[in-house]
This record gives sequence, C-alpha cells and structure tokens, in this order.
Amino acid sequence: MDQVRTKKVGNRNNYKYFDVVVIGGGPAGSTTANELVKSGLSVLLLDKAGRIKPCGGAIPPKAIEEFEIPDELLVAKINKAQIVSPTKNKVDIPIENGFVGMVDRDHFDEWLRERAQKNGAIRKIGSFNFISRNRSENKILVHYTARNSVSDTKSFPECVLTSYVVGADGANSEVAKQEIKNSSLKKLVFAYHEIIQRPEEVSDNYEPTRCDVIYSSSYSPDFYSWVFPHGDTFSIGTGSAKKEFSFKGAISSLKEKHQLNSCKVIRREGAPIPLKPLKRWDNGSDTILVGDAAGVVAPSSGEGIYYAMLSGKLAAKALVKCVLEKNPEYLREPRKNFLKLHGKVFFILGLLQSFWYRNDHLRERFVKICEDKDVQYLTFESYMRKEIVKRKRKEKLKIFFKDLAHLFGVAKV
Repeated sequence: MDQVRTKKVGNRNNYKYFDVVVIGGGPAGSTTANELVKSGLSVLLLDKAGRIKPCGGAIPPKAIEEFEIPDELLVAKINKAQIVSPTKNKVDIPIENGFVGMVDRDHFDEWLRERAQKNGAIRKIGSFNFISRNRSENKILVHYTARNSVSDTKSFPECVLTSYVVGADGANSEVAKQEIKNSSLKKLVFAYHEIIQRPEEVSDNYEPTRCDVIYSSSYSPDFYSWVFPHGDTFSIGTGSAKKEFSFKGAISSLKEKHQLNSCKVIRREGAPIPLKPLKRWDNGSDTILVGDAAGVVAPSSGEGIYYAMLSGKLAAKALVKCVLEKNPEYLREPRKNFLKLHGKVFFILGLLQSFWYRNDHLRERFVKICEDKDVQYLTFESYMRKEIVKRKRKEKLKIFFKDLAHLFGVAKV
C-alpha cells in the first residue's frame, strides 16, 4: 500500500493515484501488472473475478521458462498430439525435446493475479464503467463498480486517478470501445467447451498425455474441435465463426463419439476468440490494449496464452518508459515489437486457416500433410520455441512442393 499516492484534482475529492490501472486480470492483464510493479510503478489491477475463459489450456515450454510458471500449476504434461481427419484418419505426432504443459485456467489465472499482488499490485474485484479526464492535470479518472469479494452481491461505485490505462478486458473490451478508434475485432471465432471429469480408464478415445485435434464439419464447420487432458479433468470443445452453429449440440455428439458422455460435467464456458491483431493497440496518449483485446491469438490454432502474456510484458516495458519520461510515444512500441517477433507466424497461420479449413475435402488433405515427418518437426519445434525453425533450404523446398501437391489435389489421399 505504500506505493499508492493521492492526488487532488481541481475541487474534486482526493482520489487514490496509481501510475497505471490494468483492467482485466487474465494472463495478459496479470502479466502486465506484475511486470510493472517489478519495475517500481504503482498499479491497480481490476478484475471481475469468477469469469473463466474457454481455453484448451496449453502452454509451450517457452512460456513456462520466460514467465516462470511453476511445475505445480501444470495439471498435465502432453507428449503426443493426435490429428483426426473428417474420414477418421488419425495422425499421431510425438512431441520431442520436451512437453506441452496444460493448465486449468481457473487456478492458473488466479495464481497470476496473486503473483502480481504479492509483488506489489493492488487488486480490486469489480467491473470497469468508463474513463473521464481532467485536462488541466493531464490525468485519467477510471470509474468502476467494486465488490468486496467474488461472492458478495453488494456493489458500490469507486474511482481512481491514473496516468495510463491498460485494457486487458477481452475480445469484447469496453476499454477498446471507448478509447481506441476502429477497435472492432473483424475476425473472430466463437469457442465453447466443457470441463469434464476424466474417464477412469485410458482408451483409444482418451489418453491423459495426448491432445486430440479433430477436423470435421460434424463438430465445426470452419475451425476445429479438441479433447485436451487436464489431469483429473479434461476440456472438450469446439470453435466456429458461425453464430448460428449449435456448439452444445456439436459437443454432445463429440462426447458420444468418444464414449465420454457418461463423464460428469464440471463447468461450461463460451466466449469470442480474436484471430487477428488490431491495427492499433493504443490511443496515442494514455491507453493501450493487450491480450484478446488487442487480438493476439494465433490464427489456425487459437493459441493465446503465451501471446497474451508476451503482449503484457511488452506493454509494461513501454509503460515504464512512458511514466518515467512522461512521453506517451512509447505506447506504439508493443504492437510494433510483437509483430516483429511473431507477425510472420500469424500471417502464415492465417493463410493456412483461410484455405485448409474451408471444407472437409481440404481438411482431409491438410491432415494428410501432417503425416510428413519434416512437417511435424517444423510445426512442433516452431510451436515449442515460438519462432520459425531454420532448416536447410533443400528440406524447406521439399515441404513446399509436397504442400503444393496437396493444394492442387495431385497427391494421393
């Protein structure tokens, strides 16, 4: 609390002052808050609490290492992926040189918020309402509705003073709507999943160390479906850009097909998932977006945890310079640096999704490509390291011509 200061704005009452107010406590917001307080800034972390995003929960070794995720948070360690085509052709892909960690977002997100709090961030449970400004002081007033606890039904209005705001409040970000021009996310997939008690026995339909990715219009007309282990539970879900699609019906059919419909449902969750970064993350003066609000979810795979945390880390680095040098120009750096690191991957994955996910015939050919050992190596090494793996030019050309053969239908399926 000693980091919190008070400022008097005109003839208003005294308000608590924070260098930065972070709105949203998912991986992006919590990481931003944590990096900021570690740099010595005062931070308010505002989160609704009790809201869990539908997510397979996969985090690569790069995220575990870079953001110091403790082993006890990993509810499962995946060493194999199974890709399933519309005609039930199955391709098993071993994960070499490590594993993919699985987390339960309920516990994972709360741990991230608690870490930020332990390092100095002030936490508040509440909902963001709006921003007002005092031009003479060049400061922002953040208005929100607070509660004393998650279970508390009573709420009350509060207001704090700050120099900068971080919008980490998801794909339907209220901060973005109010502060960033043309911030409507154009490319979205609506995701729905159920967290279910794991079956007692391992079978061909379920393995505790295997992620299943299912490409079939029976369960998704334009994306994919999944069965991801979470230790004592698992996530079974699907995604689609078509709002009229029956998500619950698809999952019901998928559970029946996998002989999992007798397993107890723990919770159900749904939310929009962005698949393309916004053209602008900041308003040029005092507000910046991170995570889903900024659109940093990978096309094709829907992977978002690592990218959300990275966007938060990059935003925090820029905000420290903004506060210390009193210069908002640095707000443009996070998007520029993010795309420098991962823009090429996002572009390639976007092309992959726009072509191969269009119908079951193309999905069948896509899964056939996944049988290639070079493709498997490049795919998972790039996923694990979060960079495009550099291999010999001859090998890349070989993969390129194989892909062309499938693309034009001259390869056997």
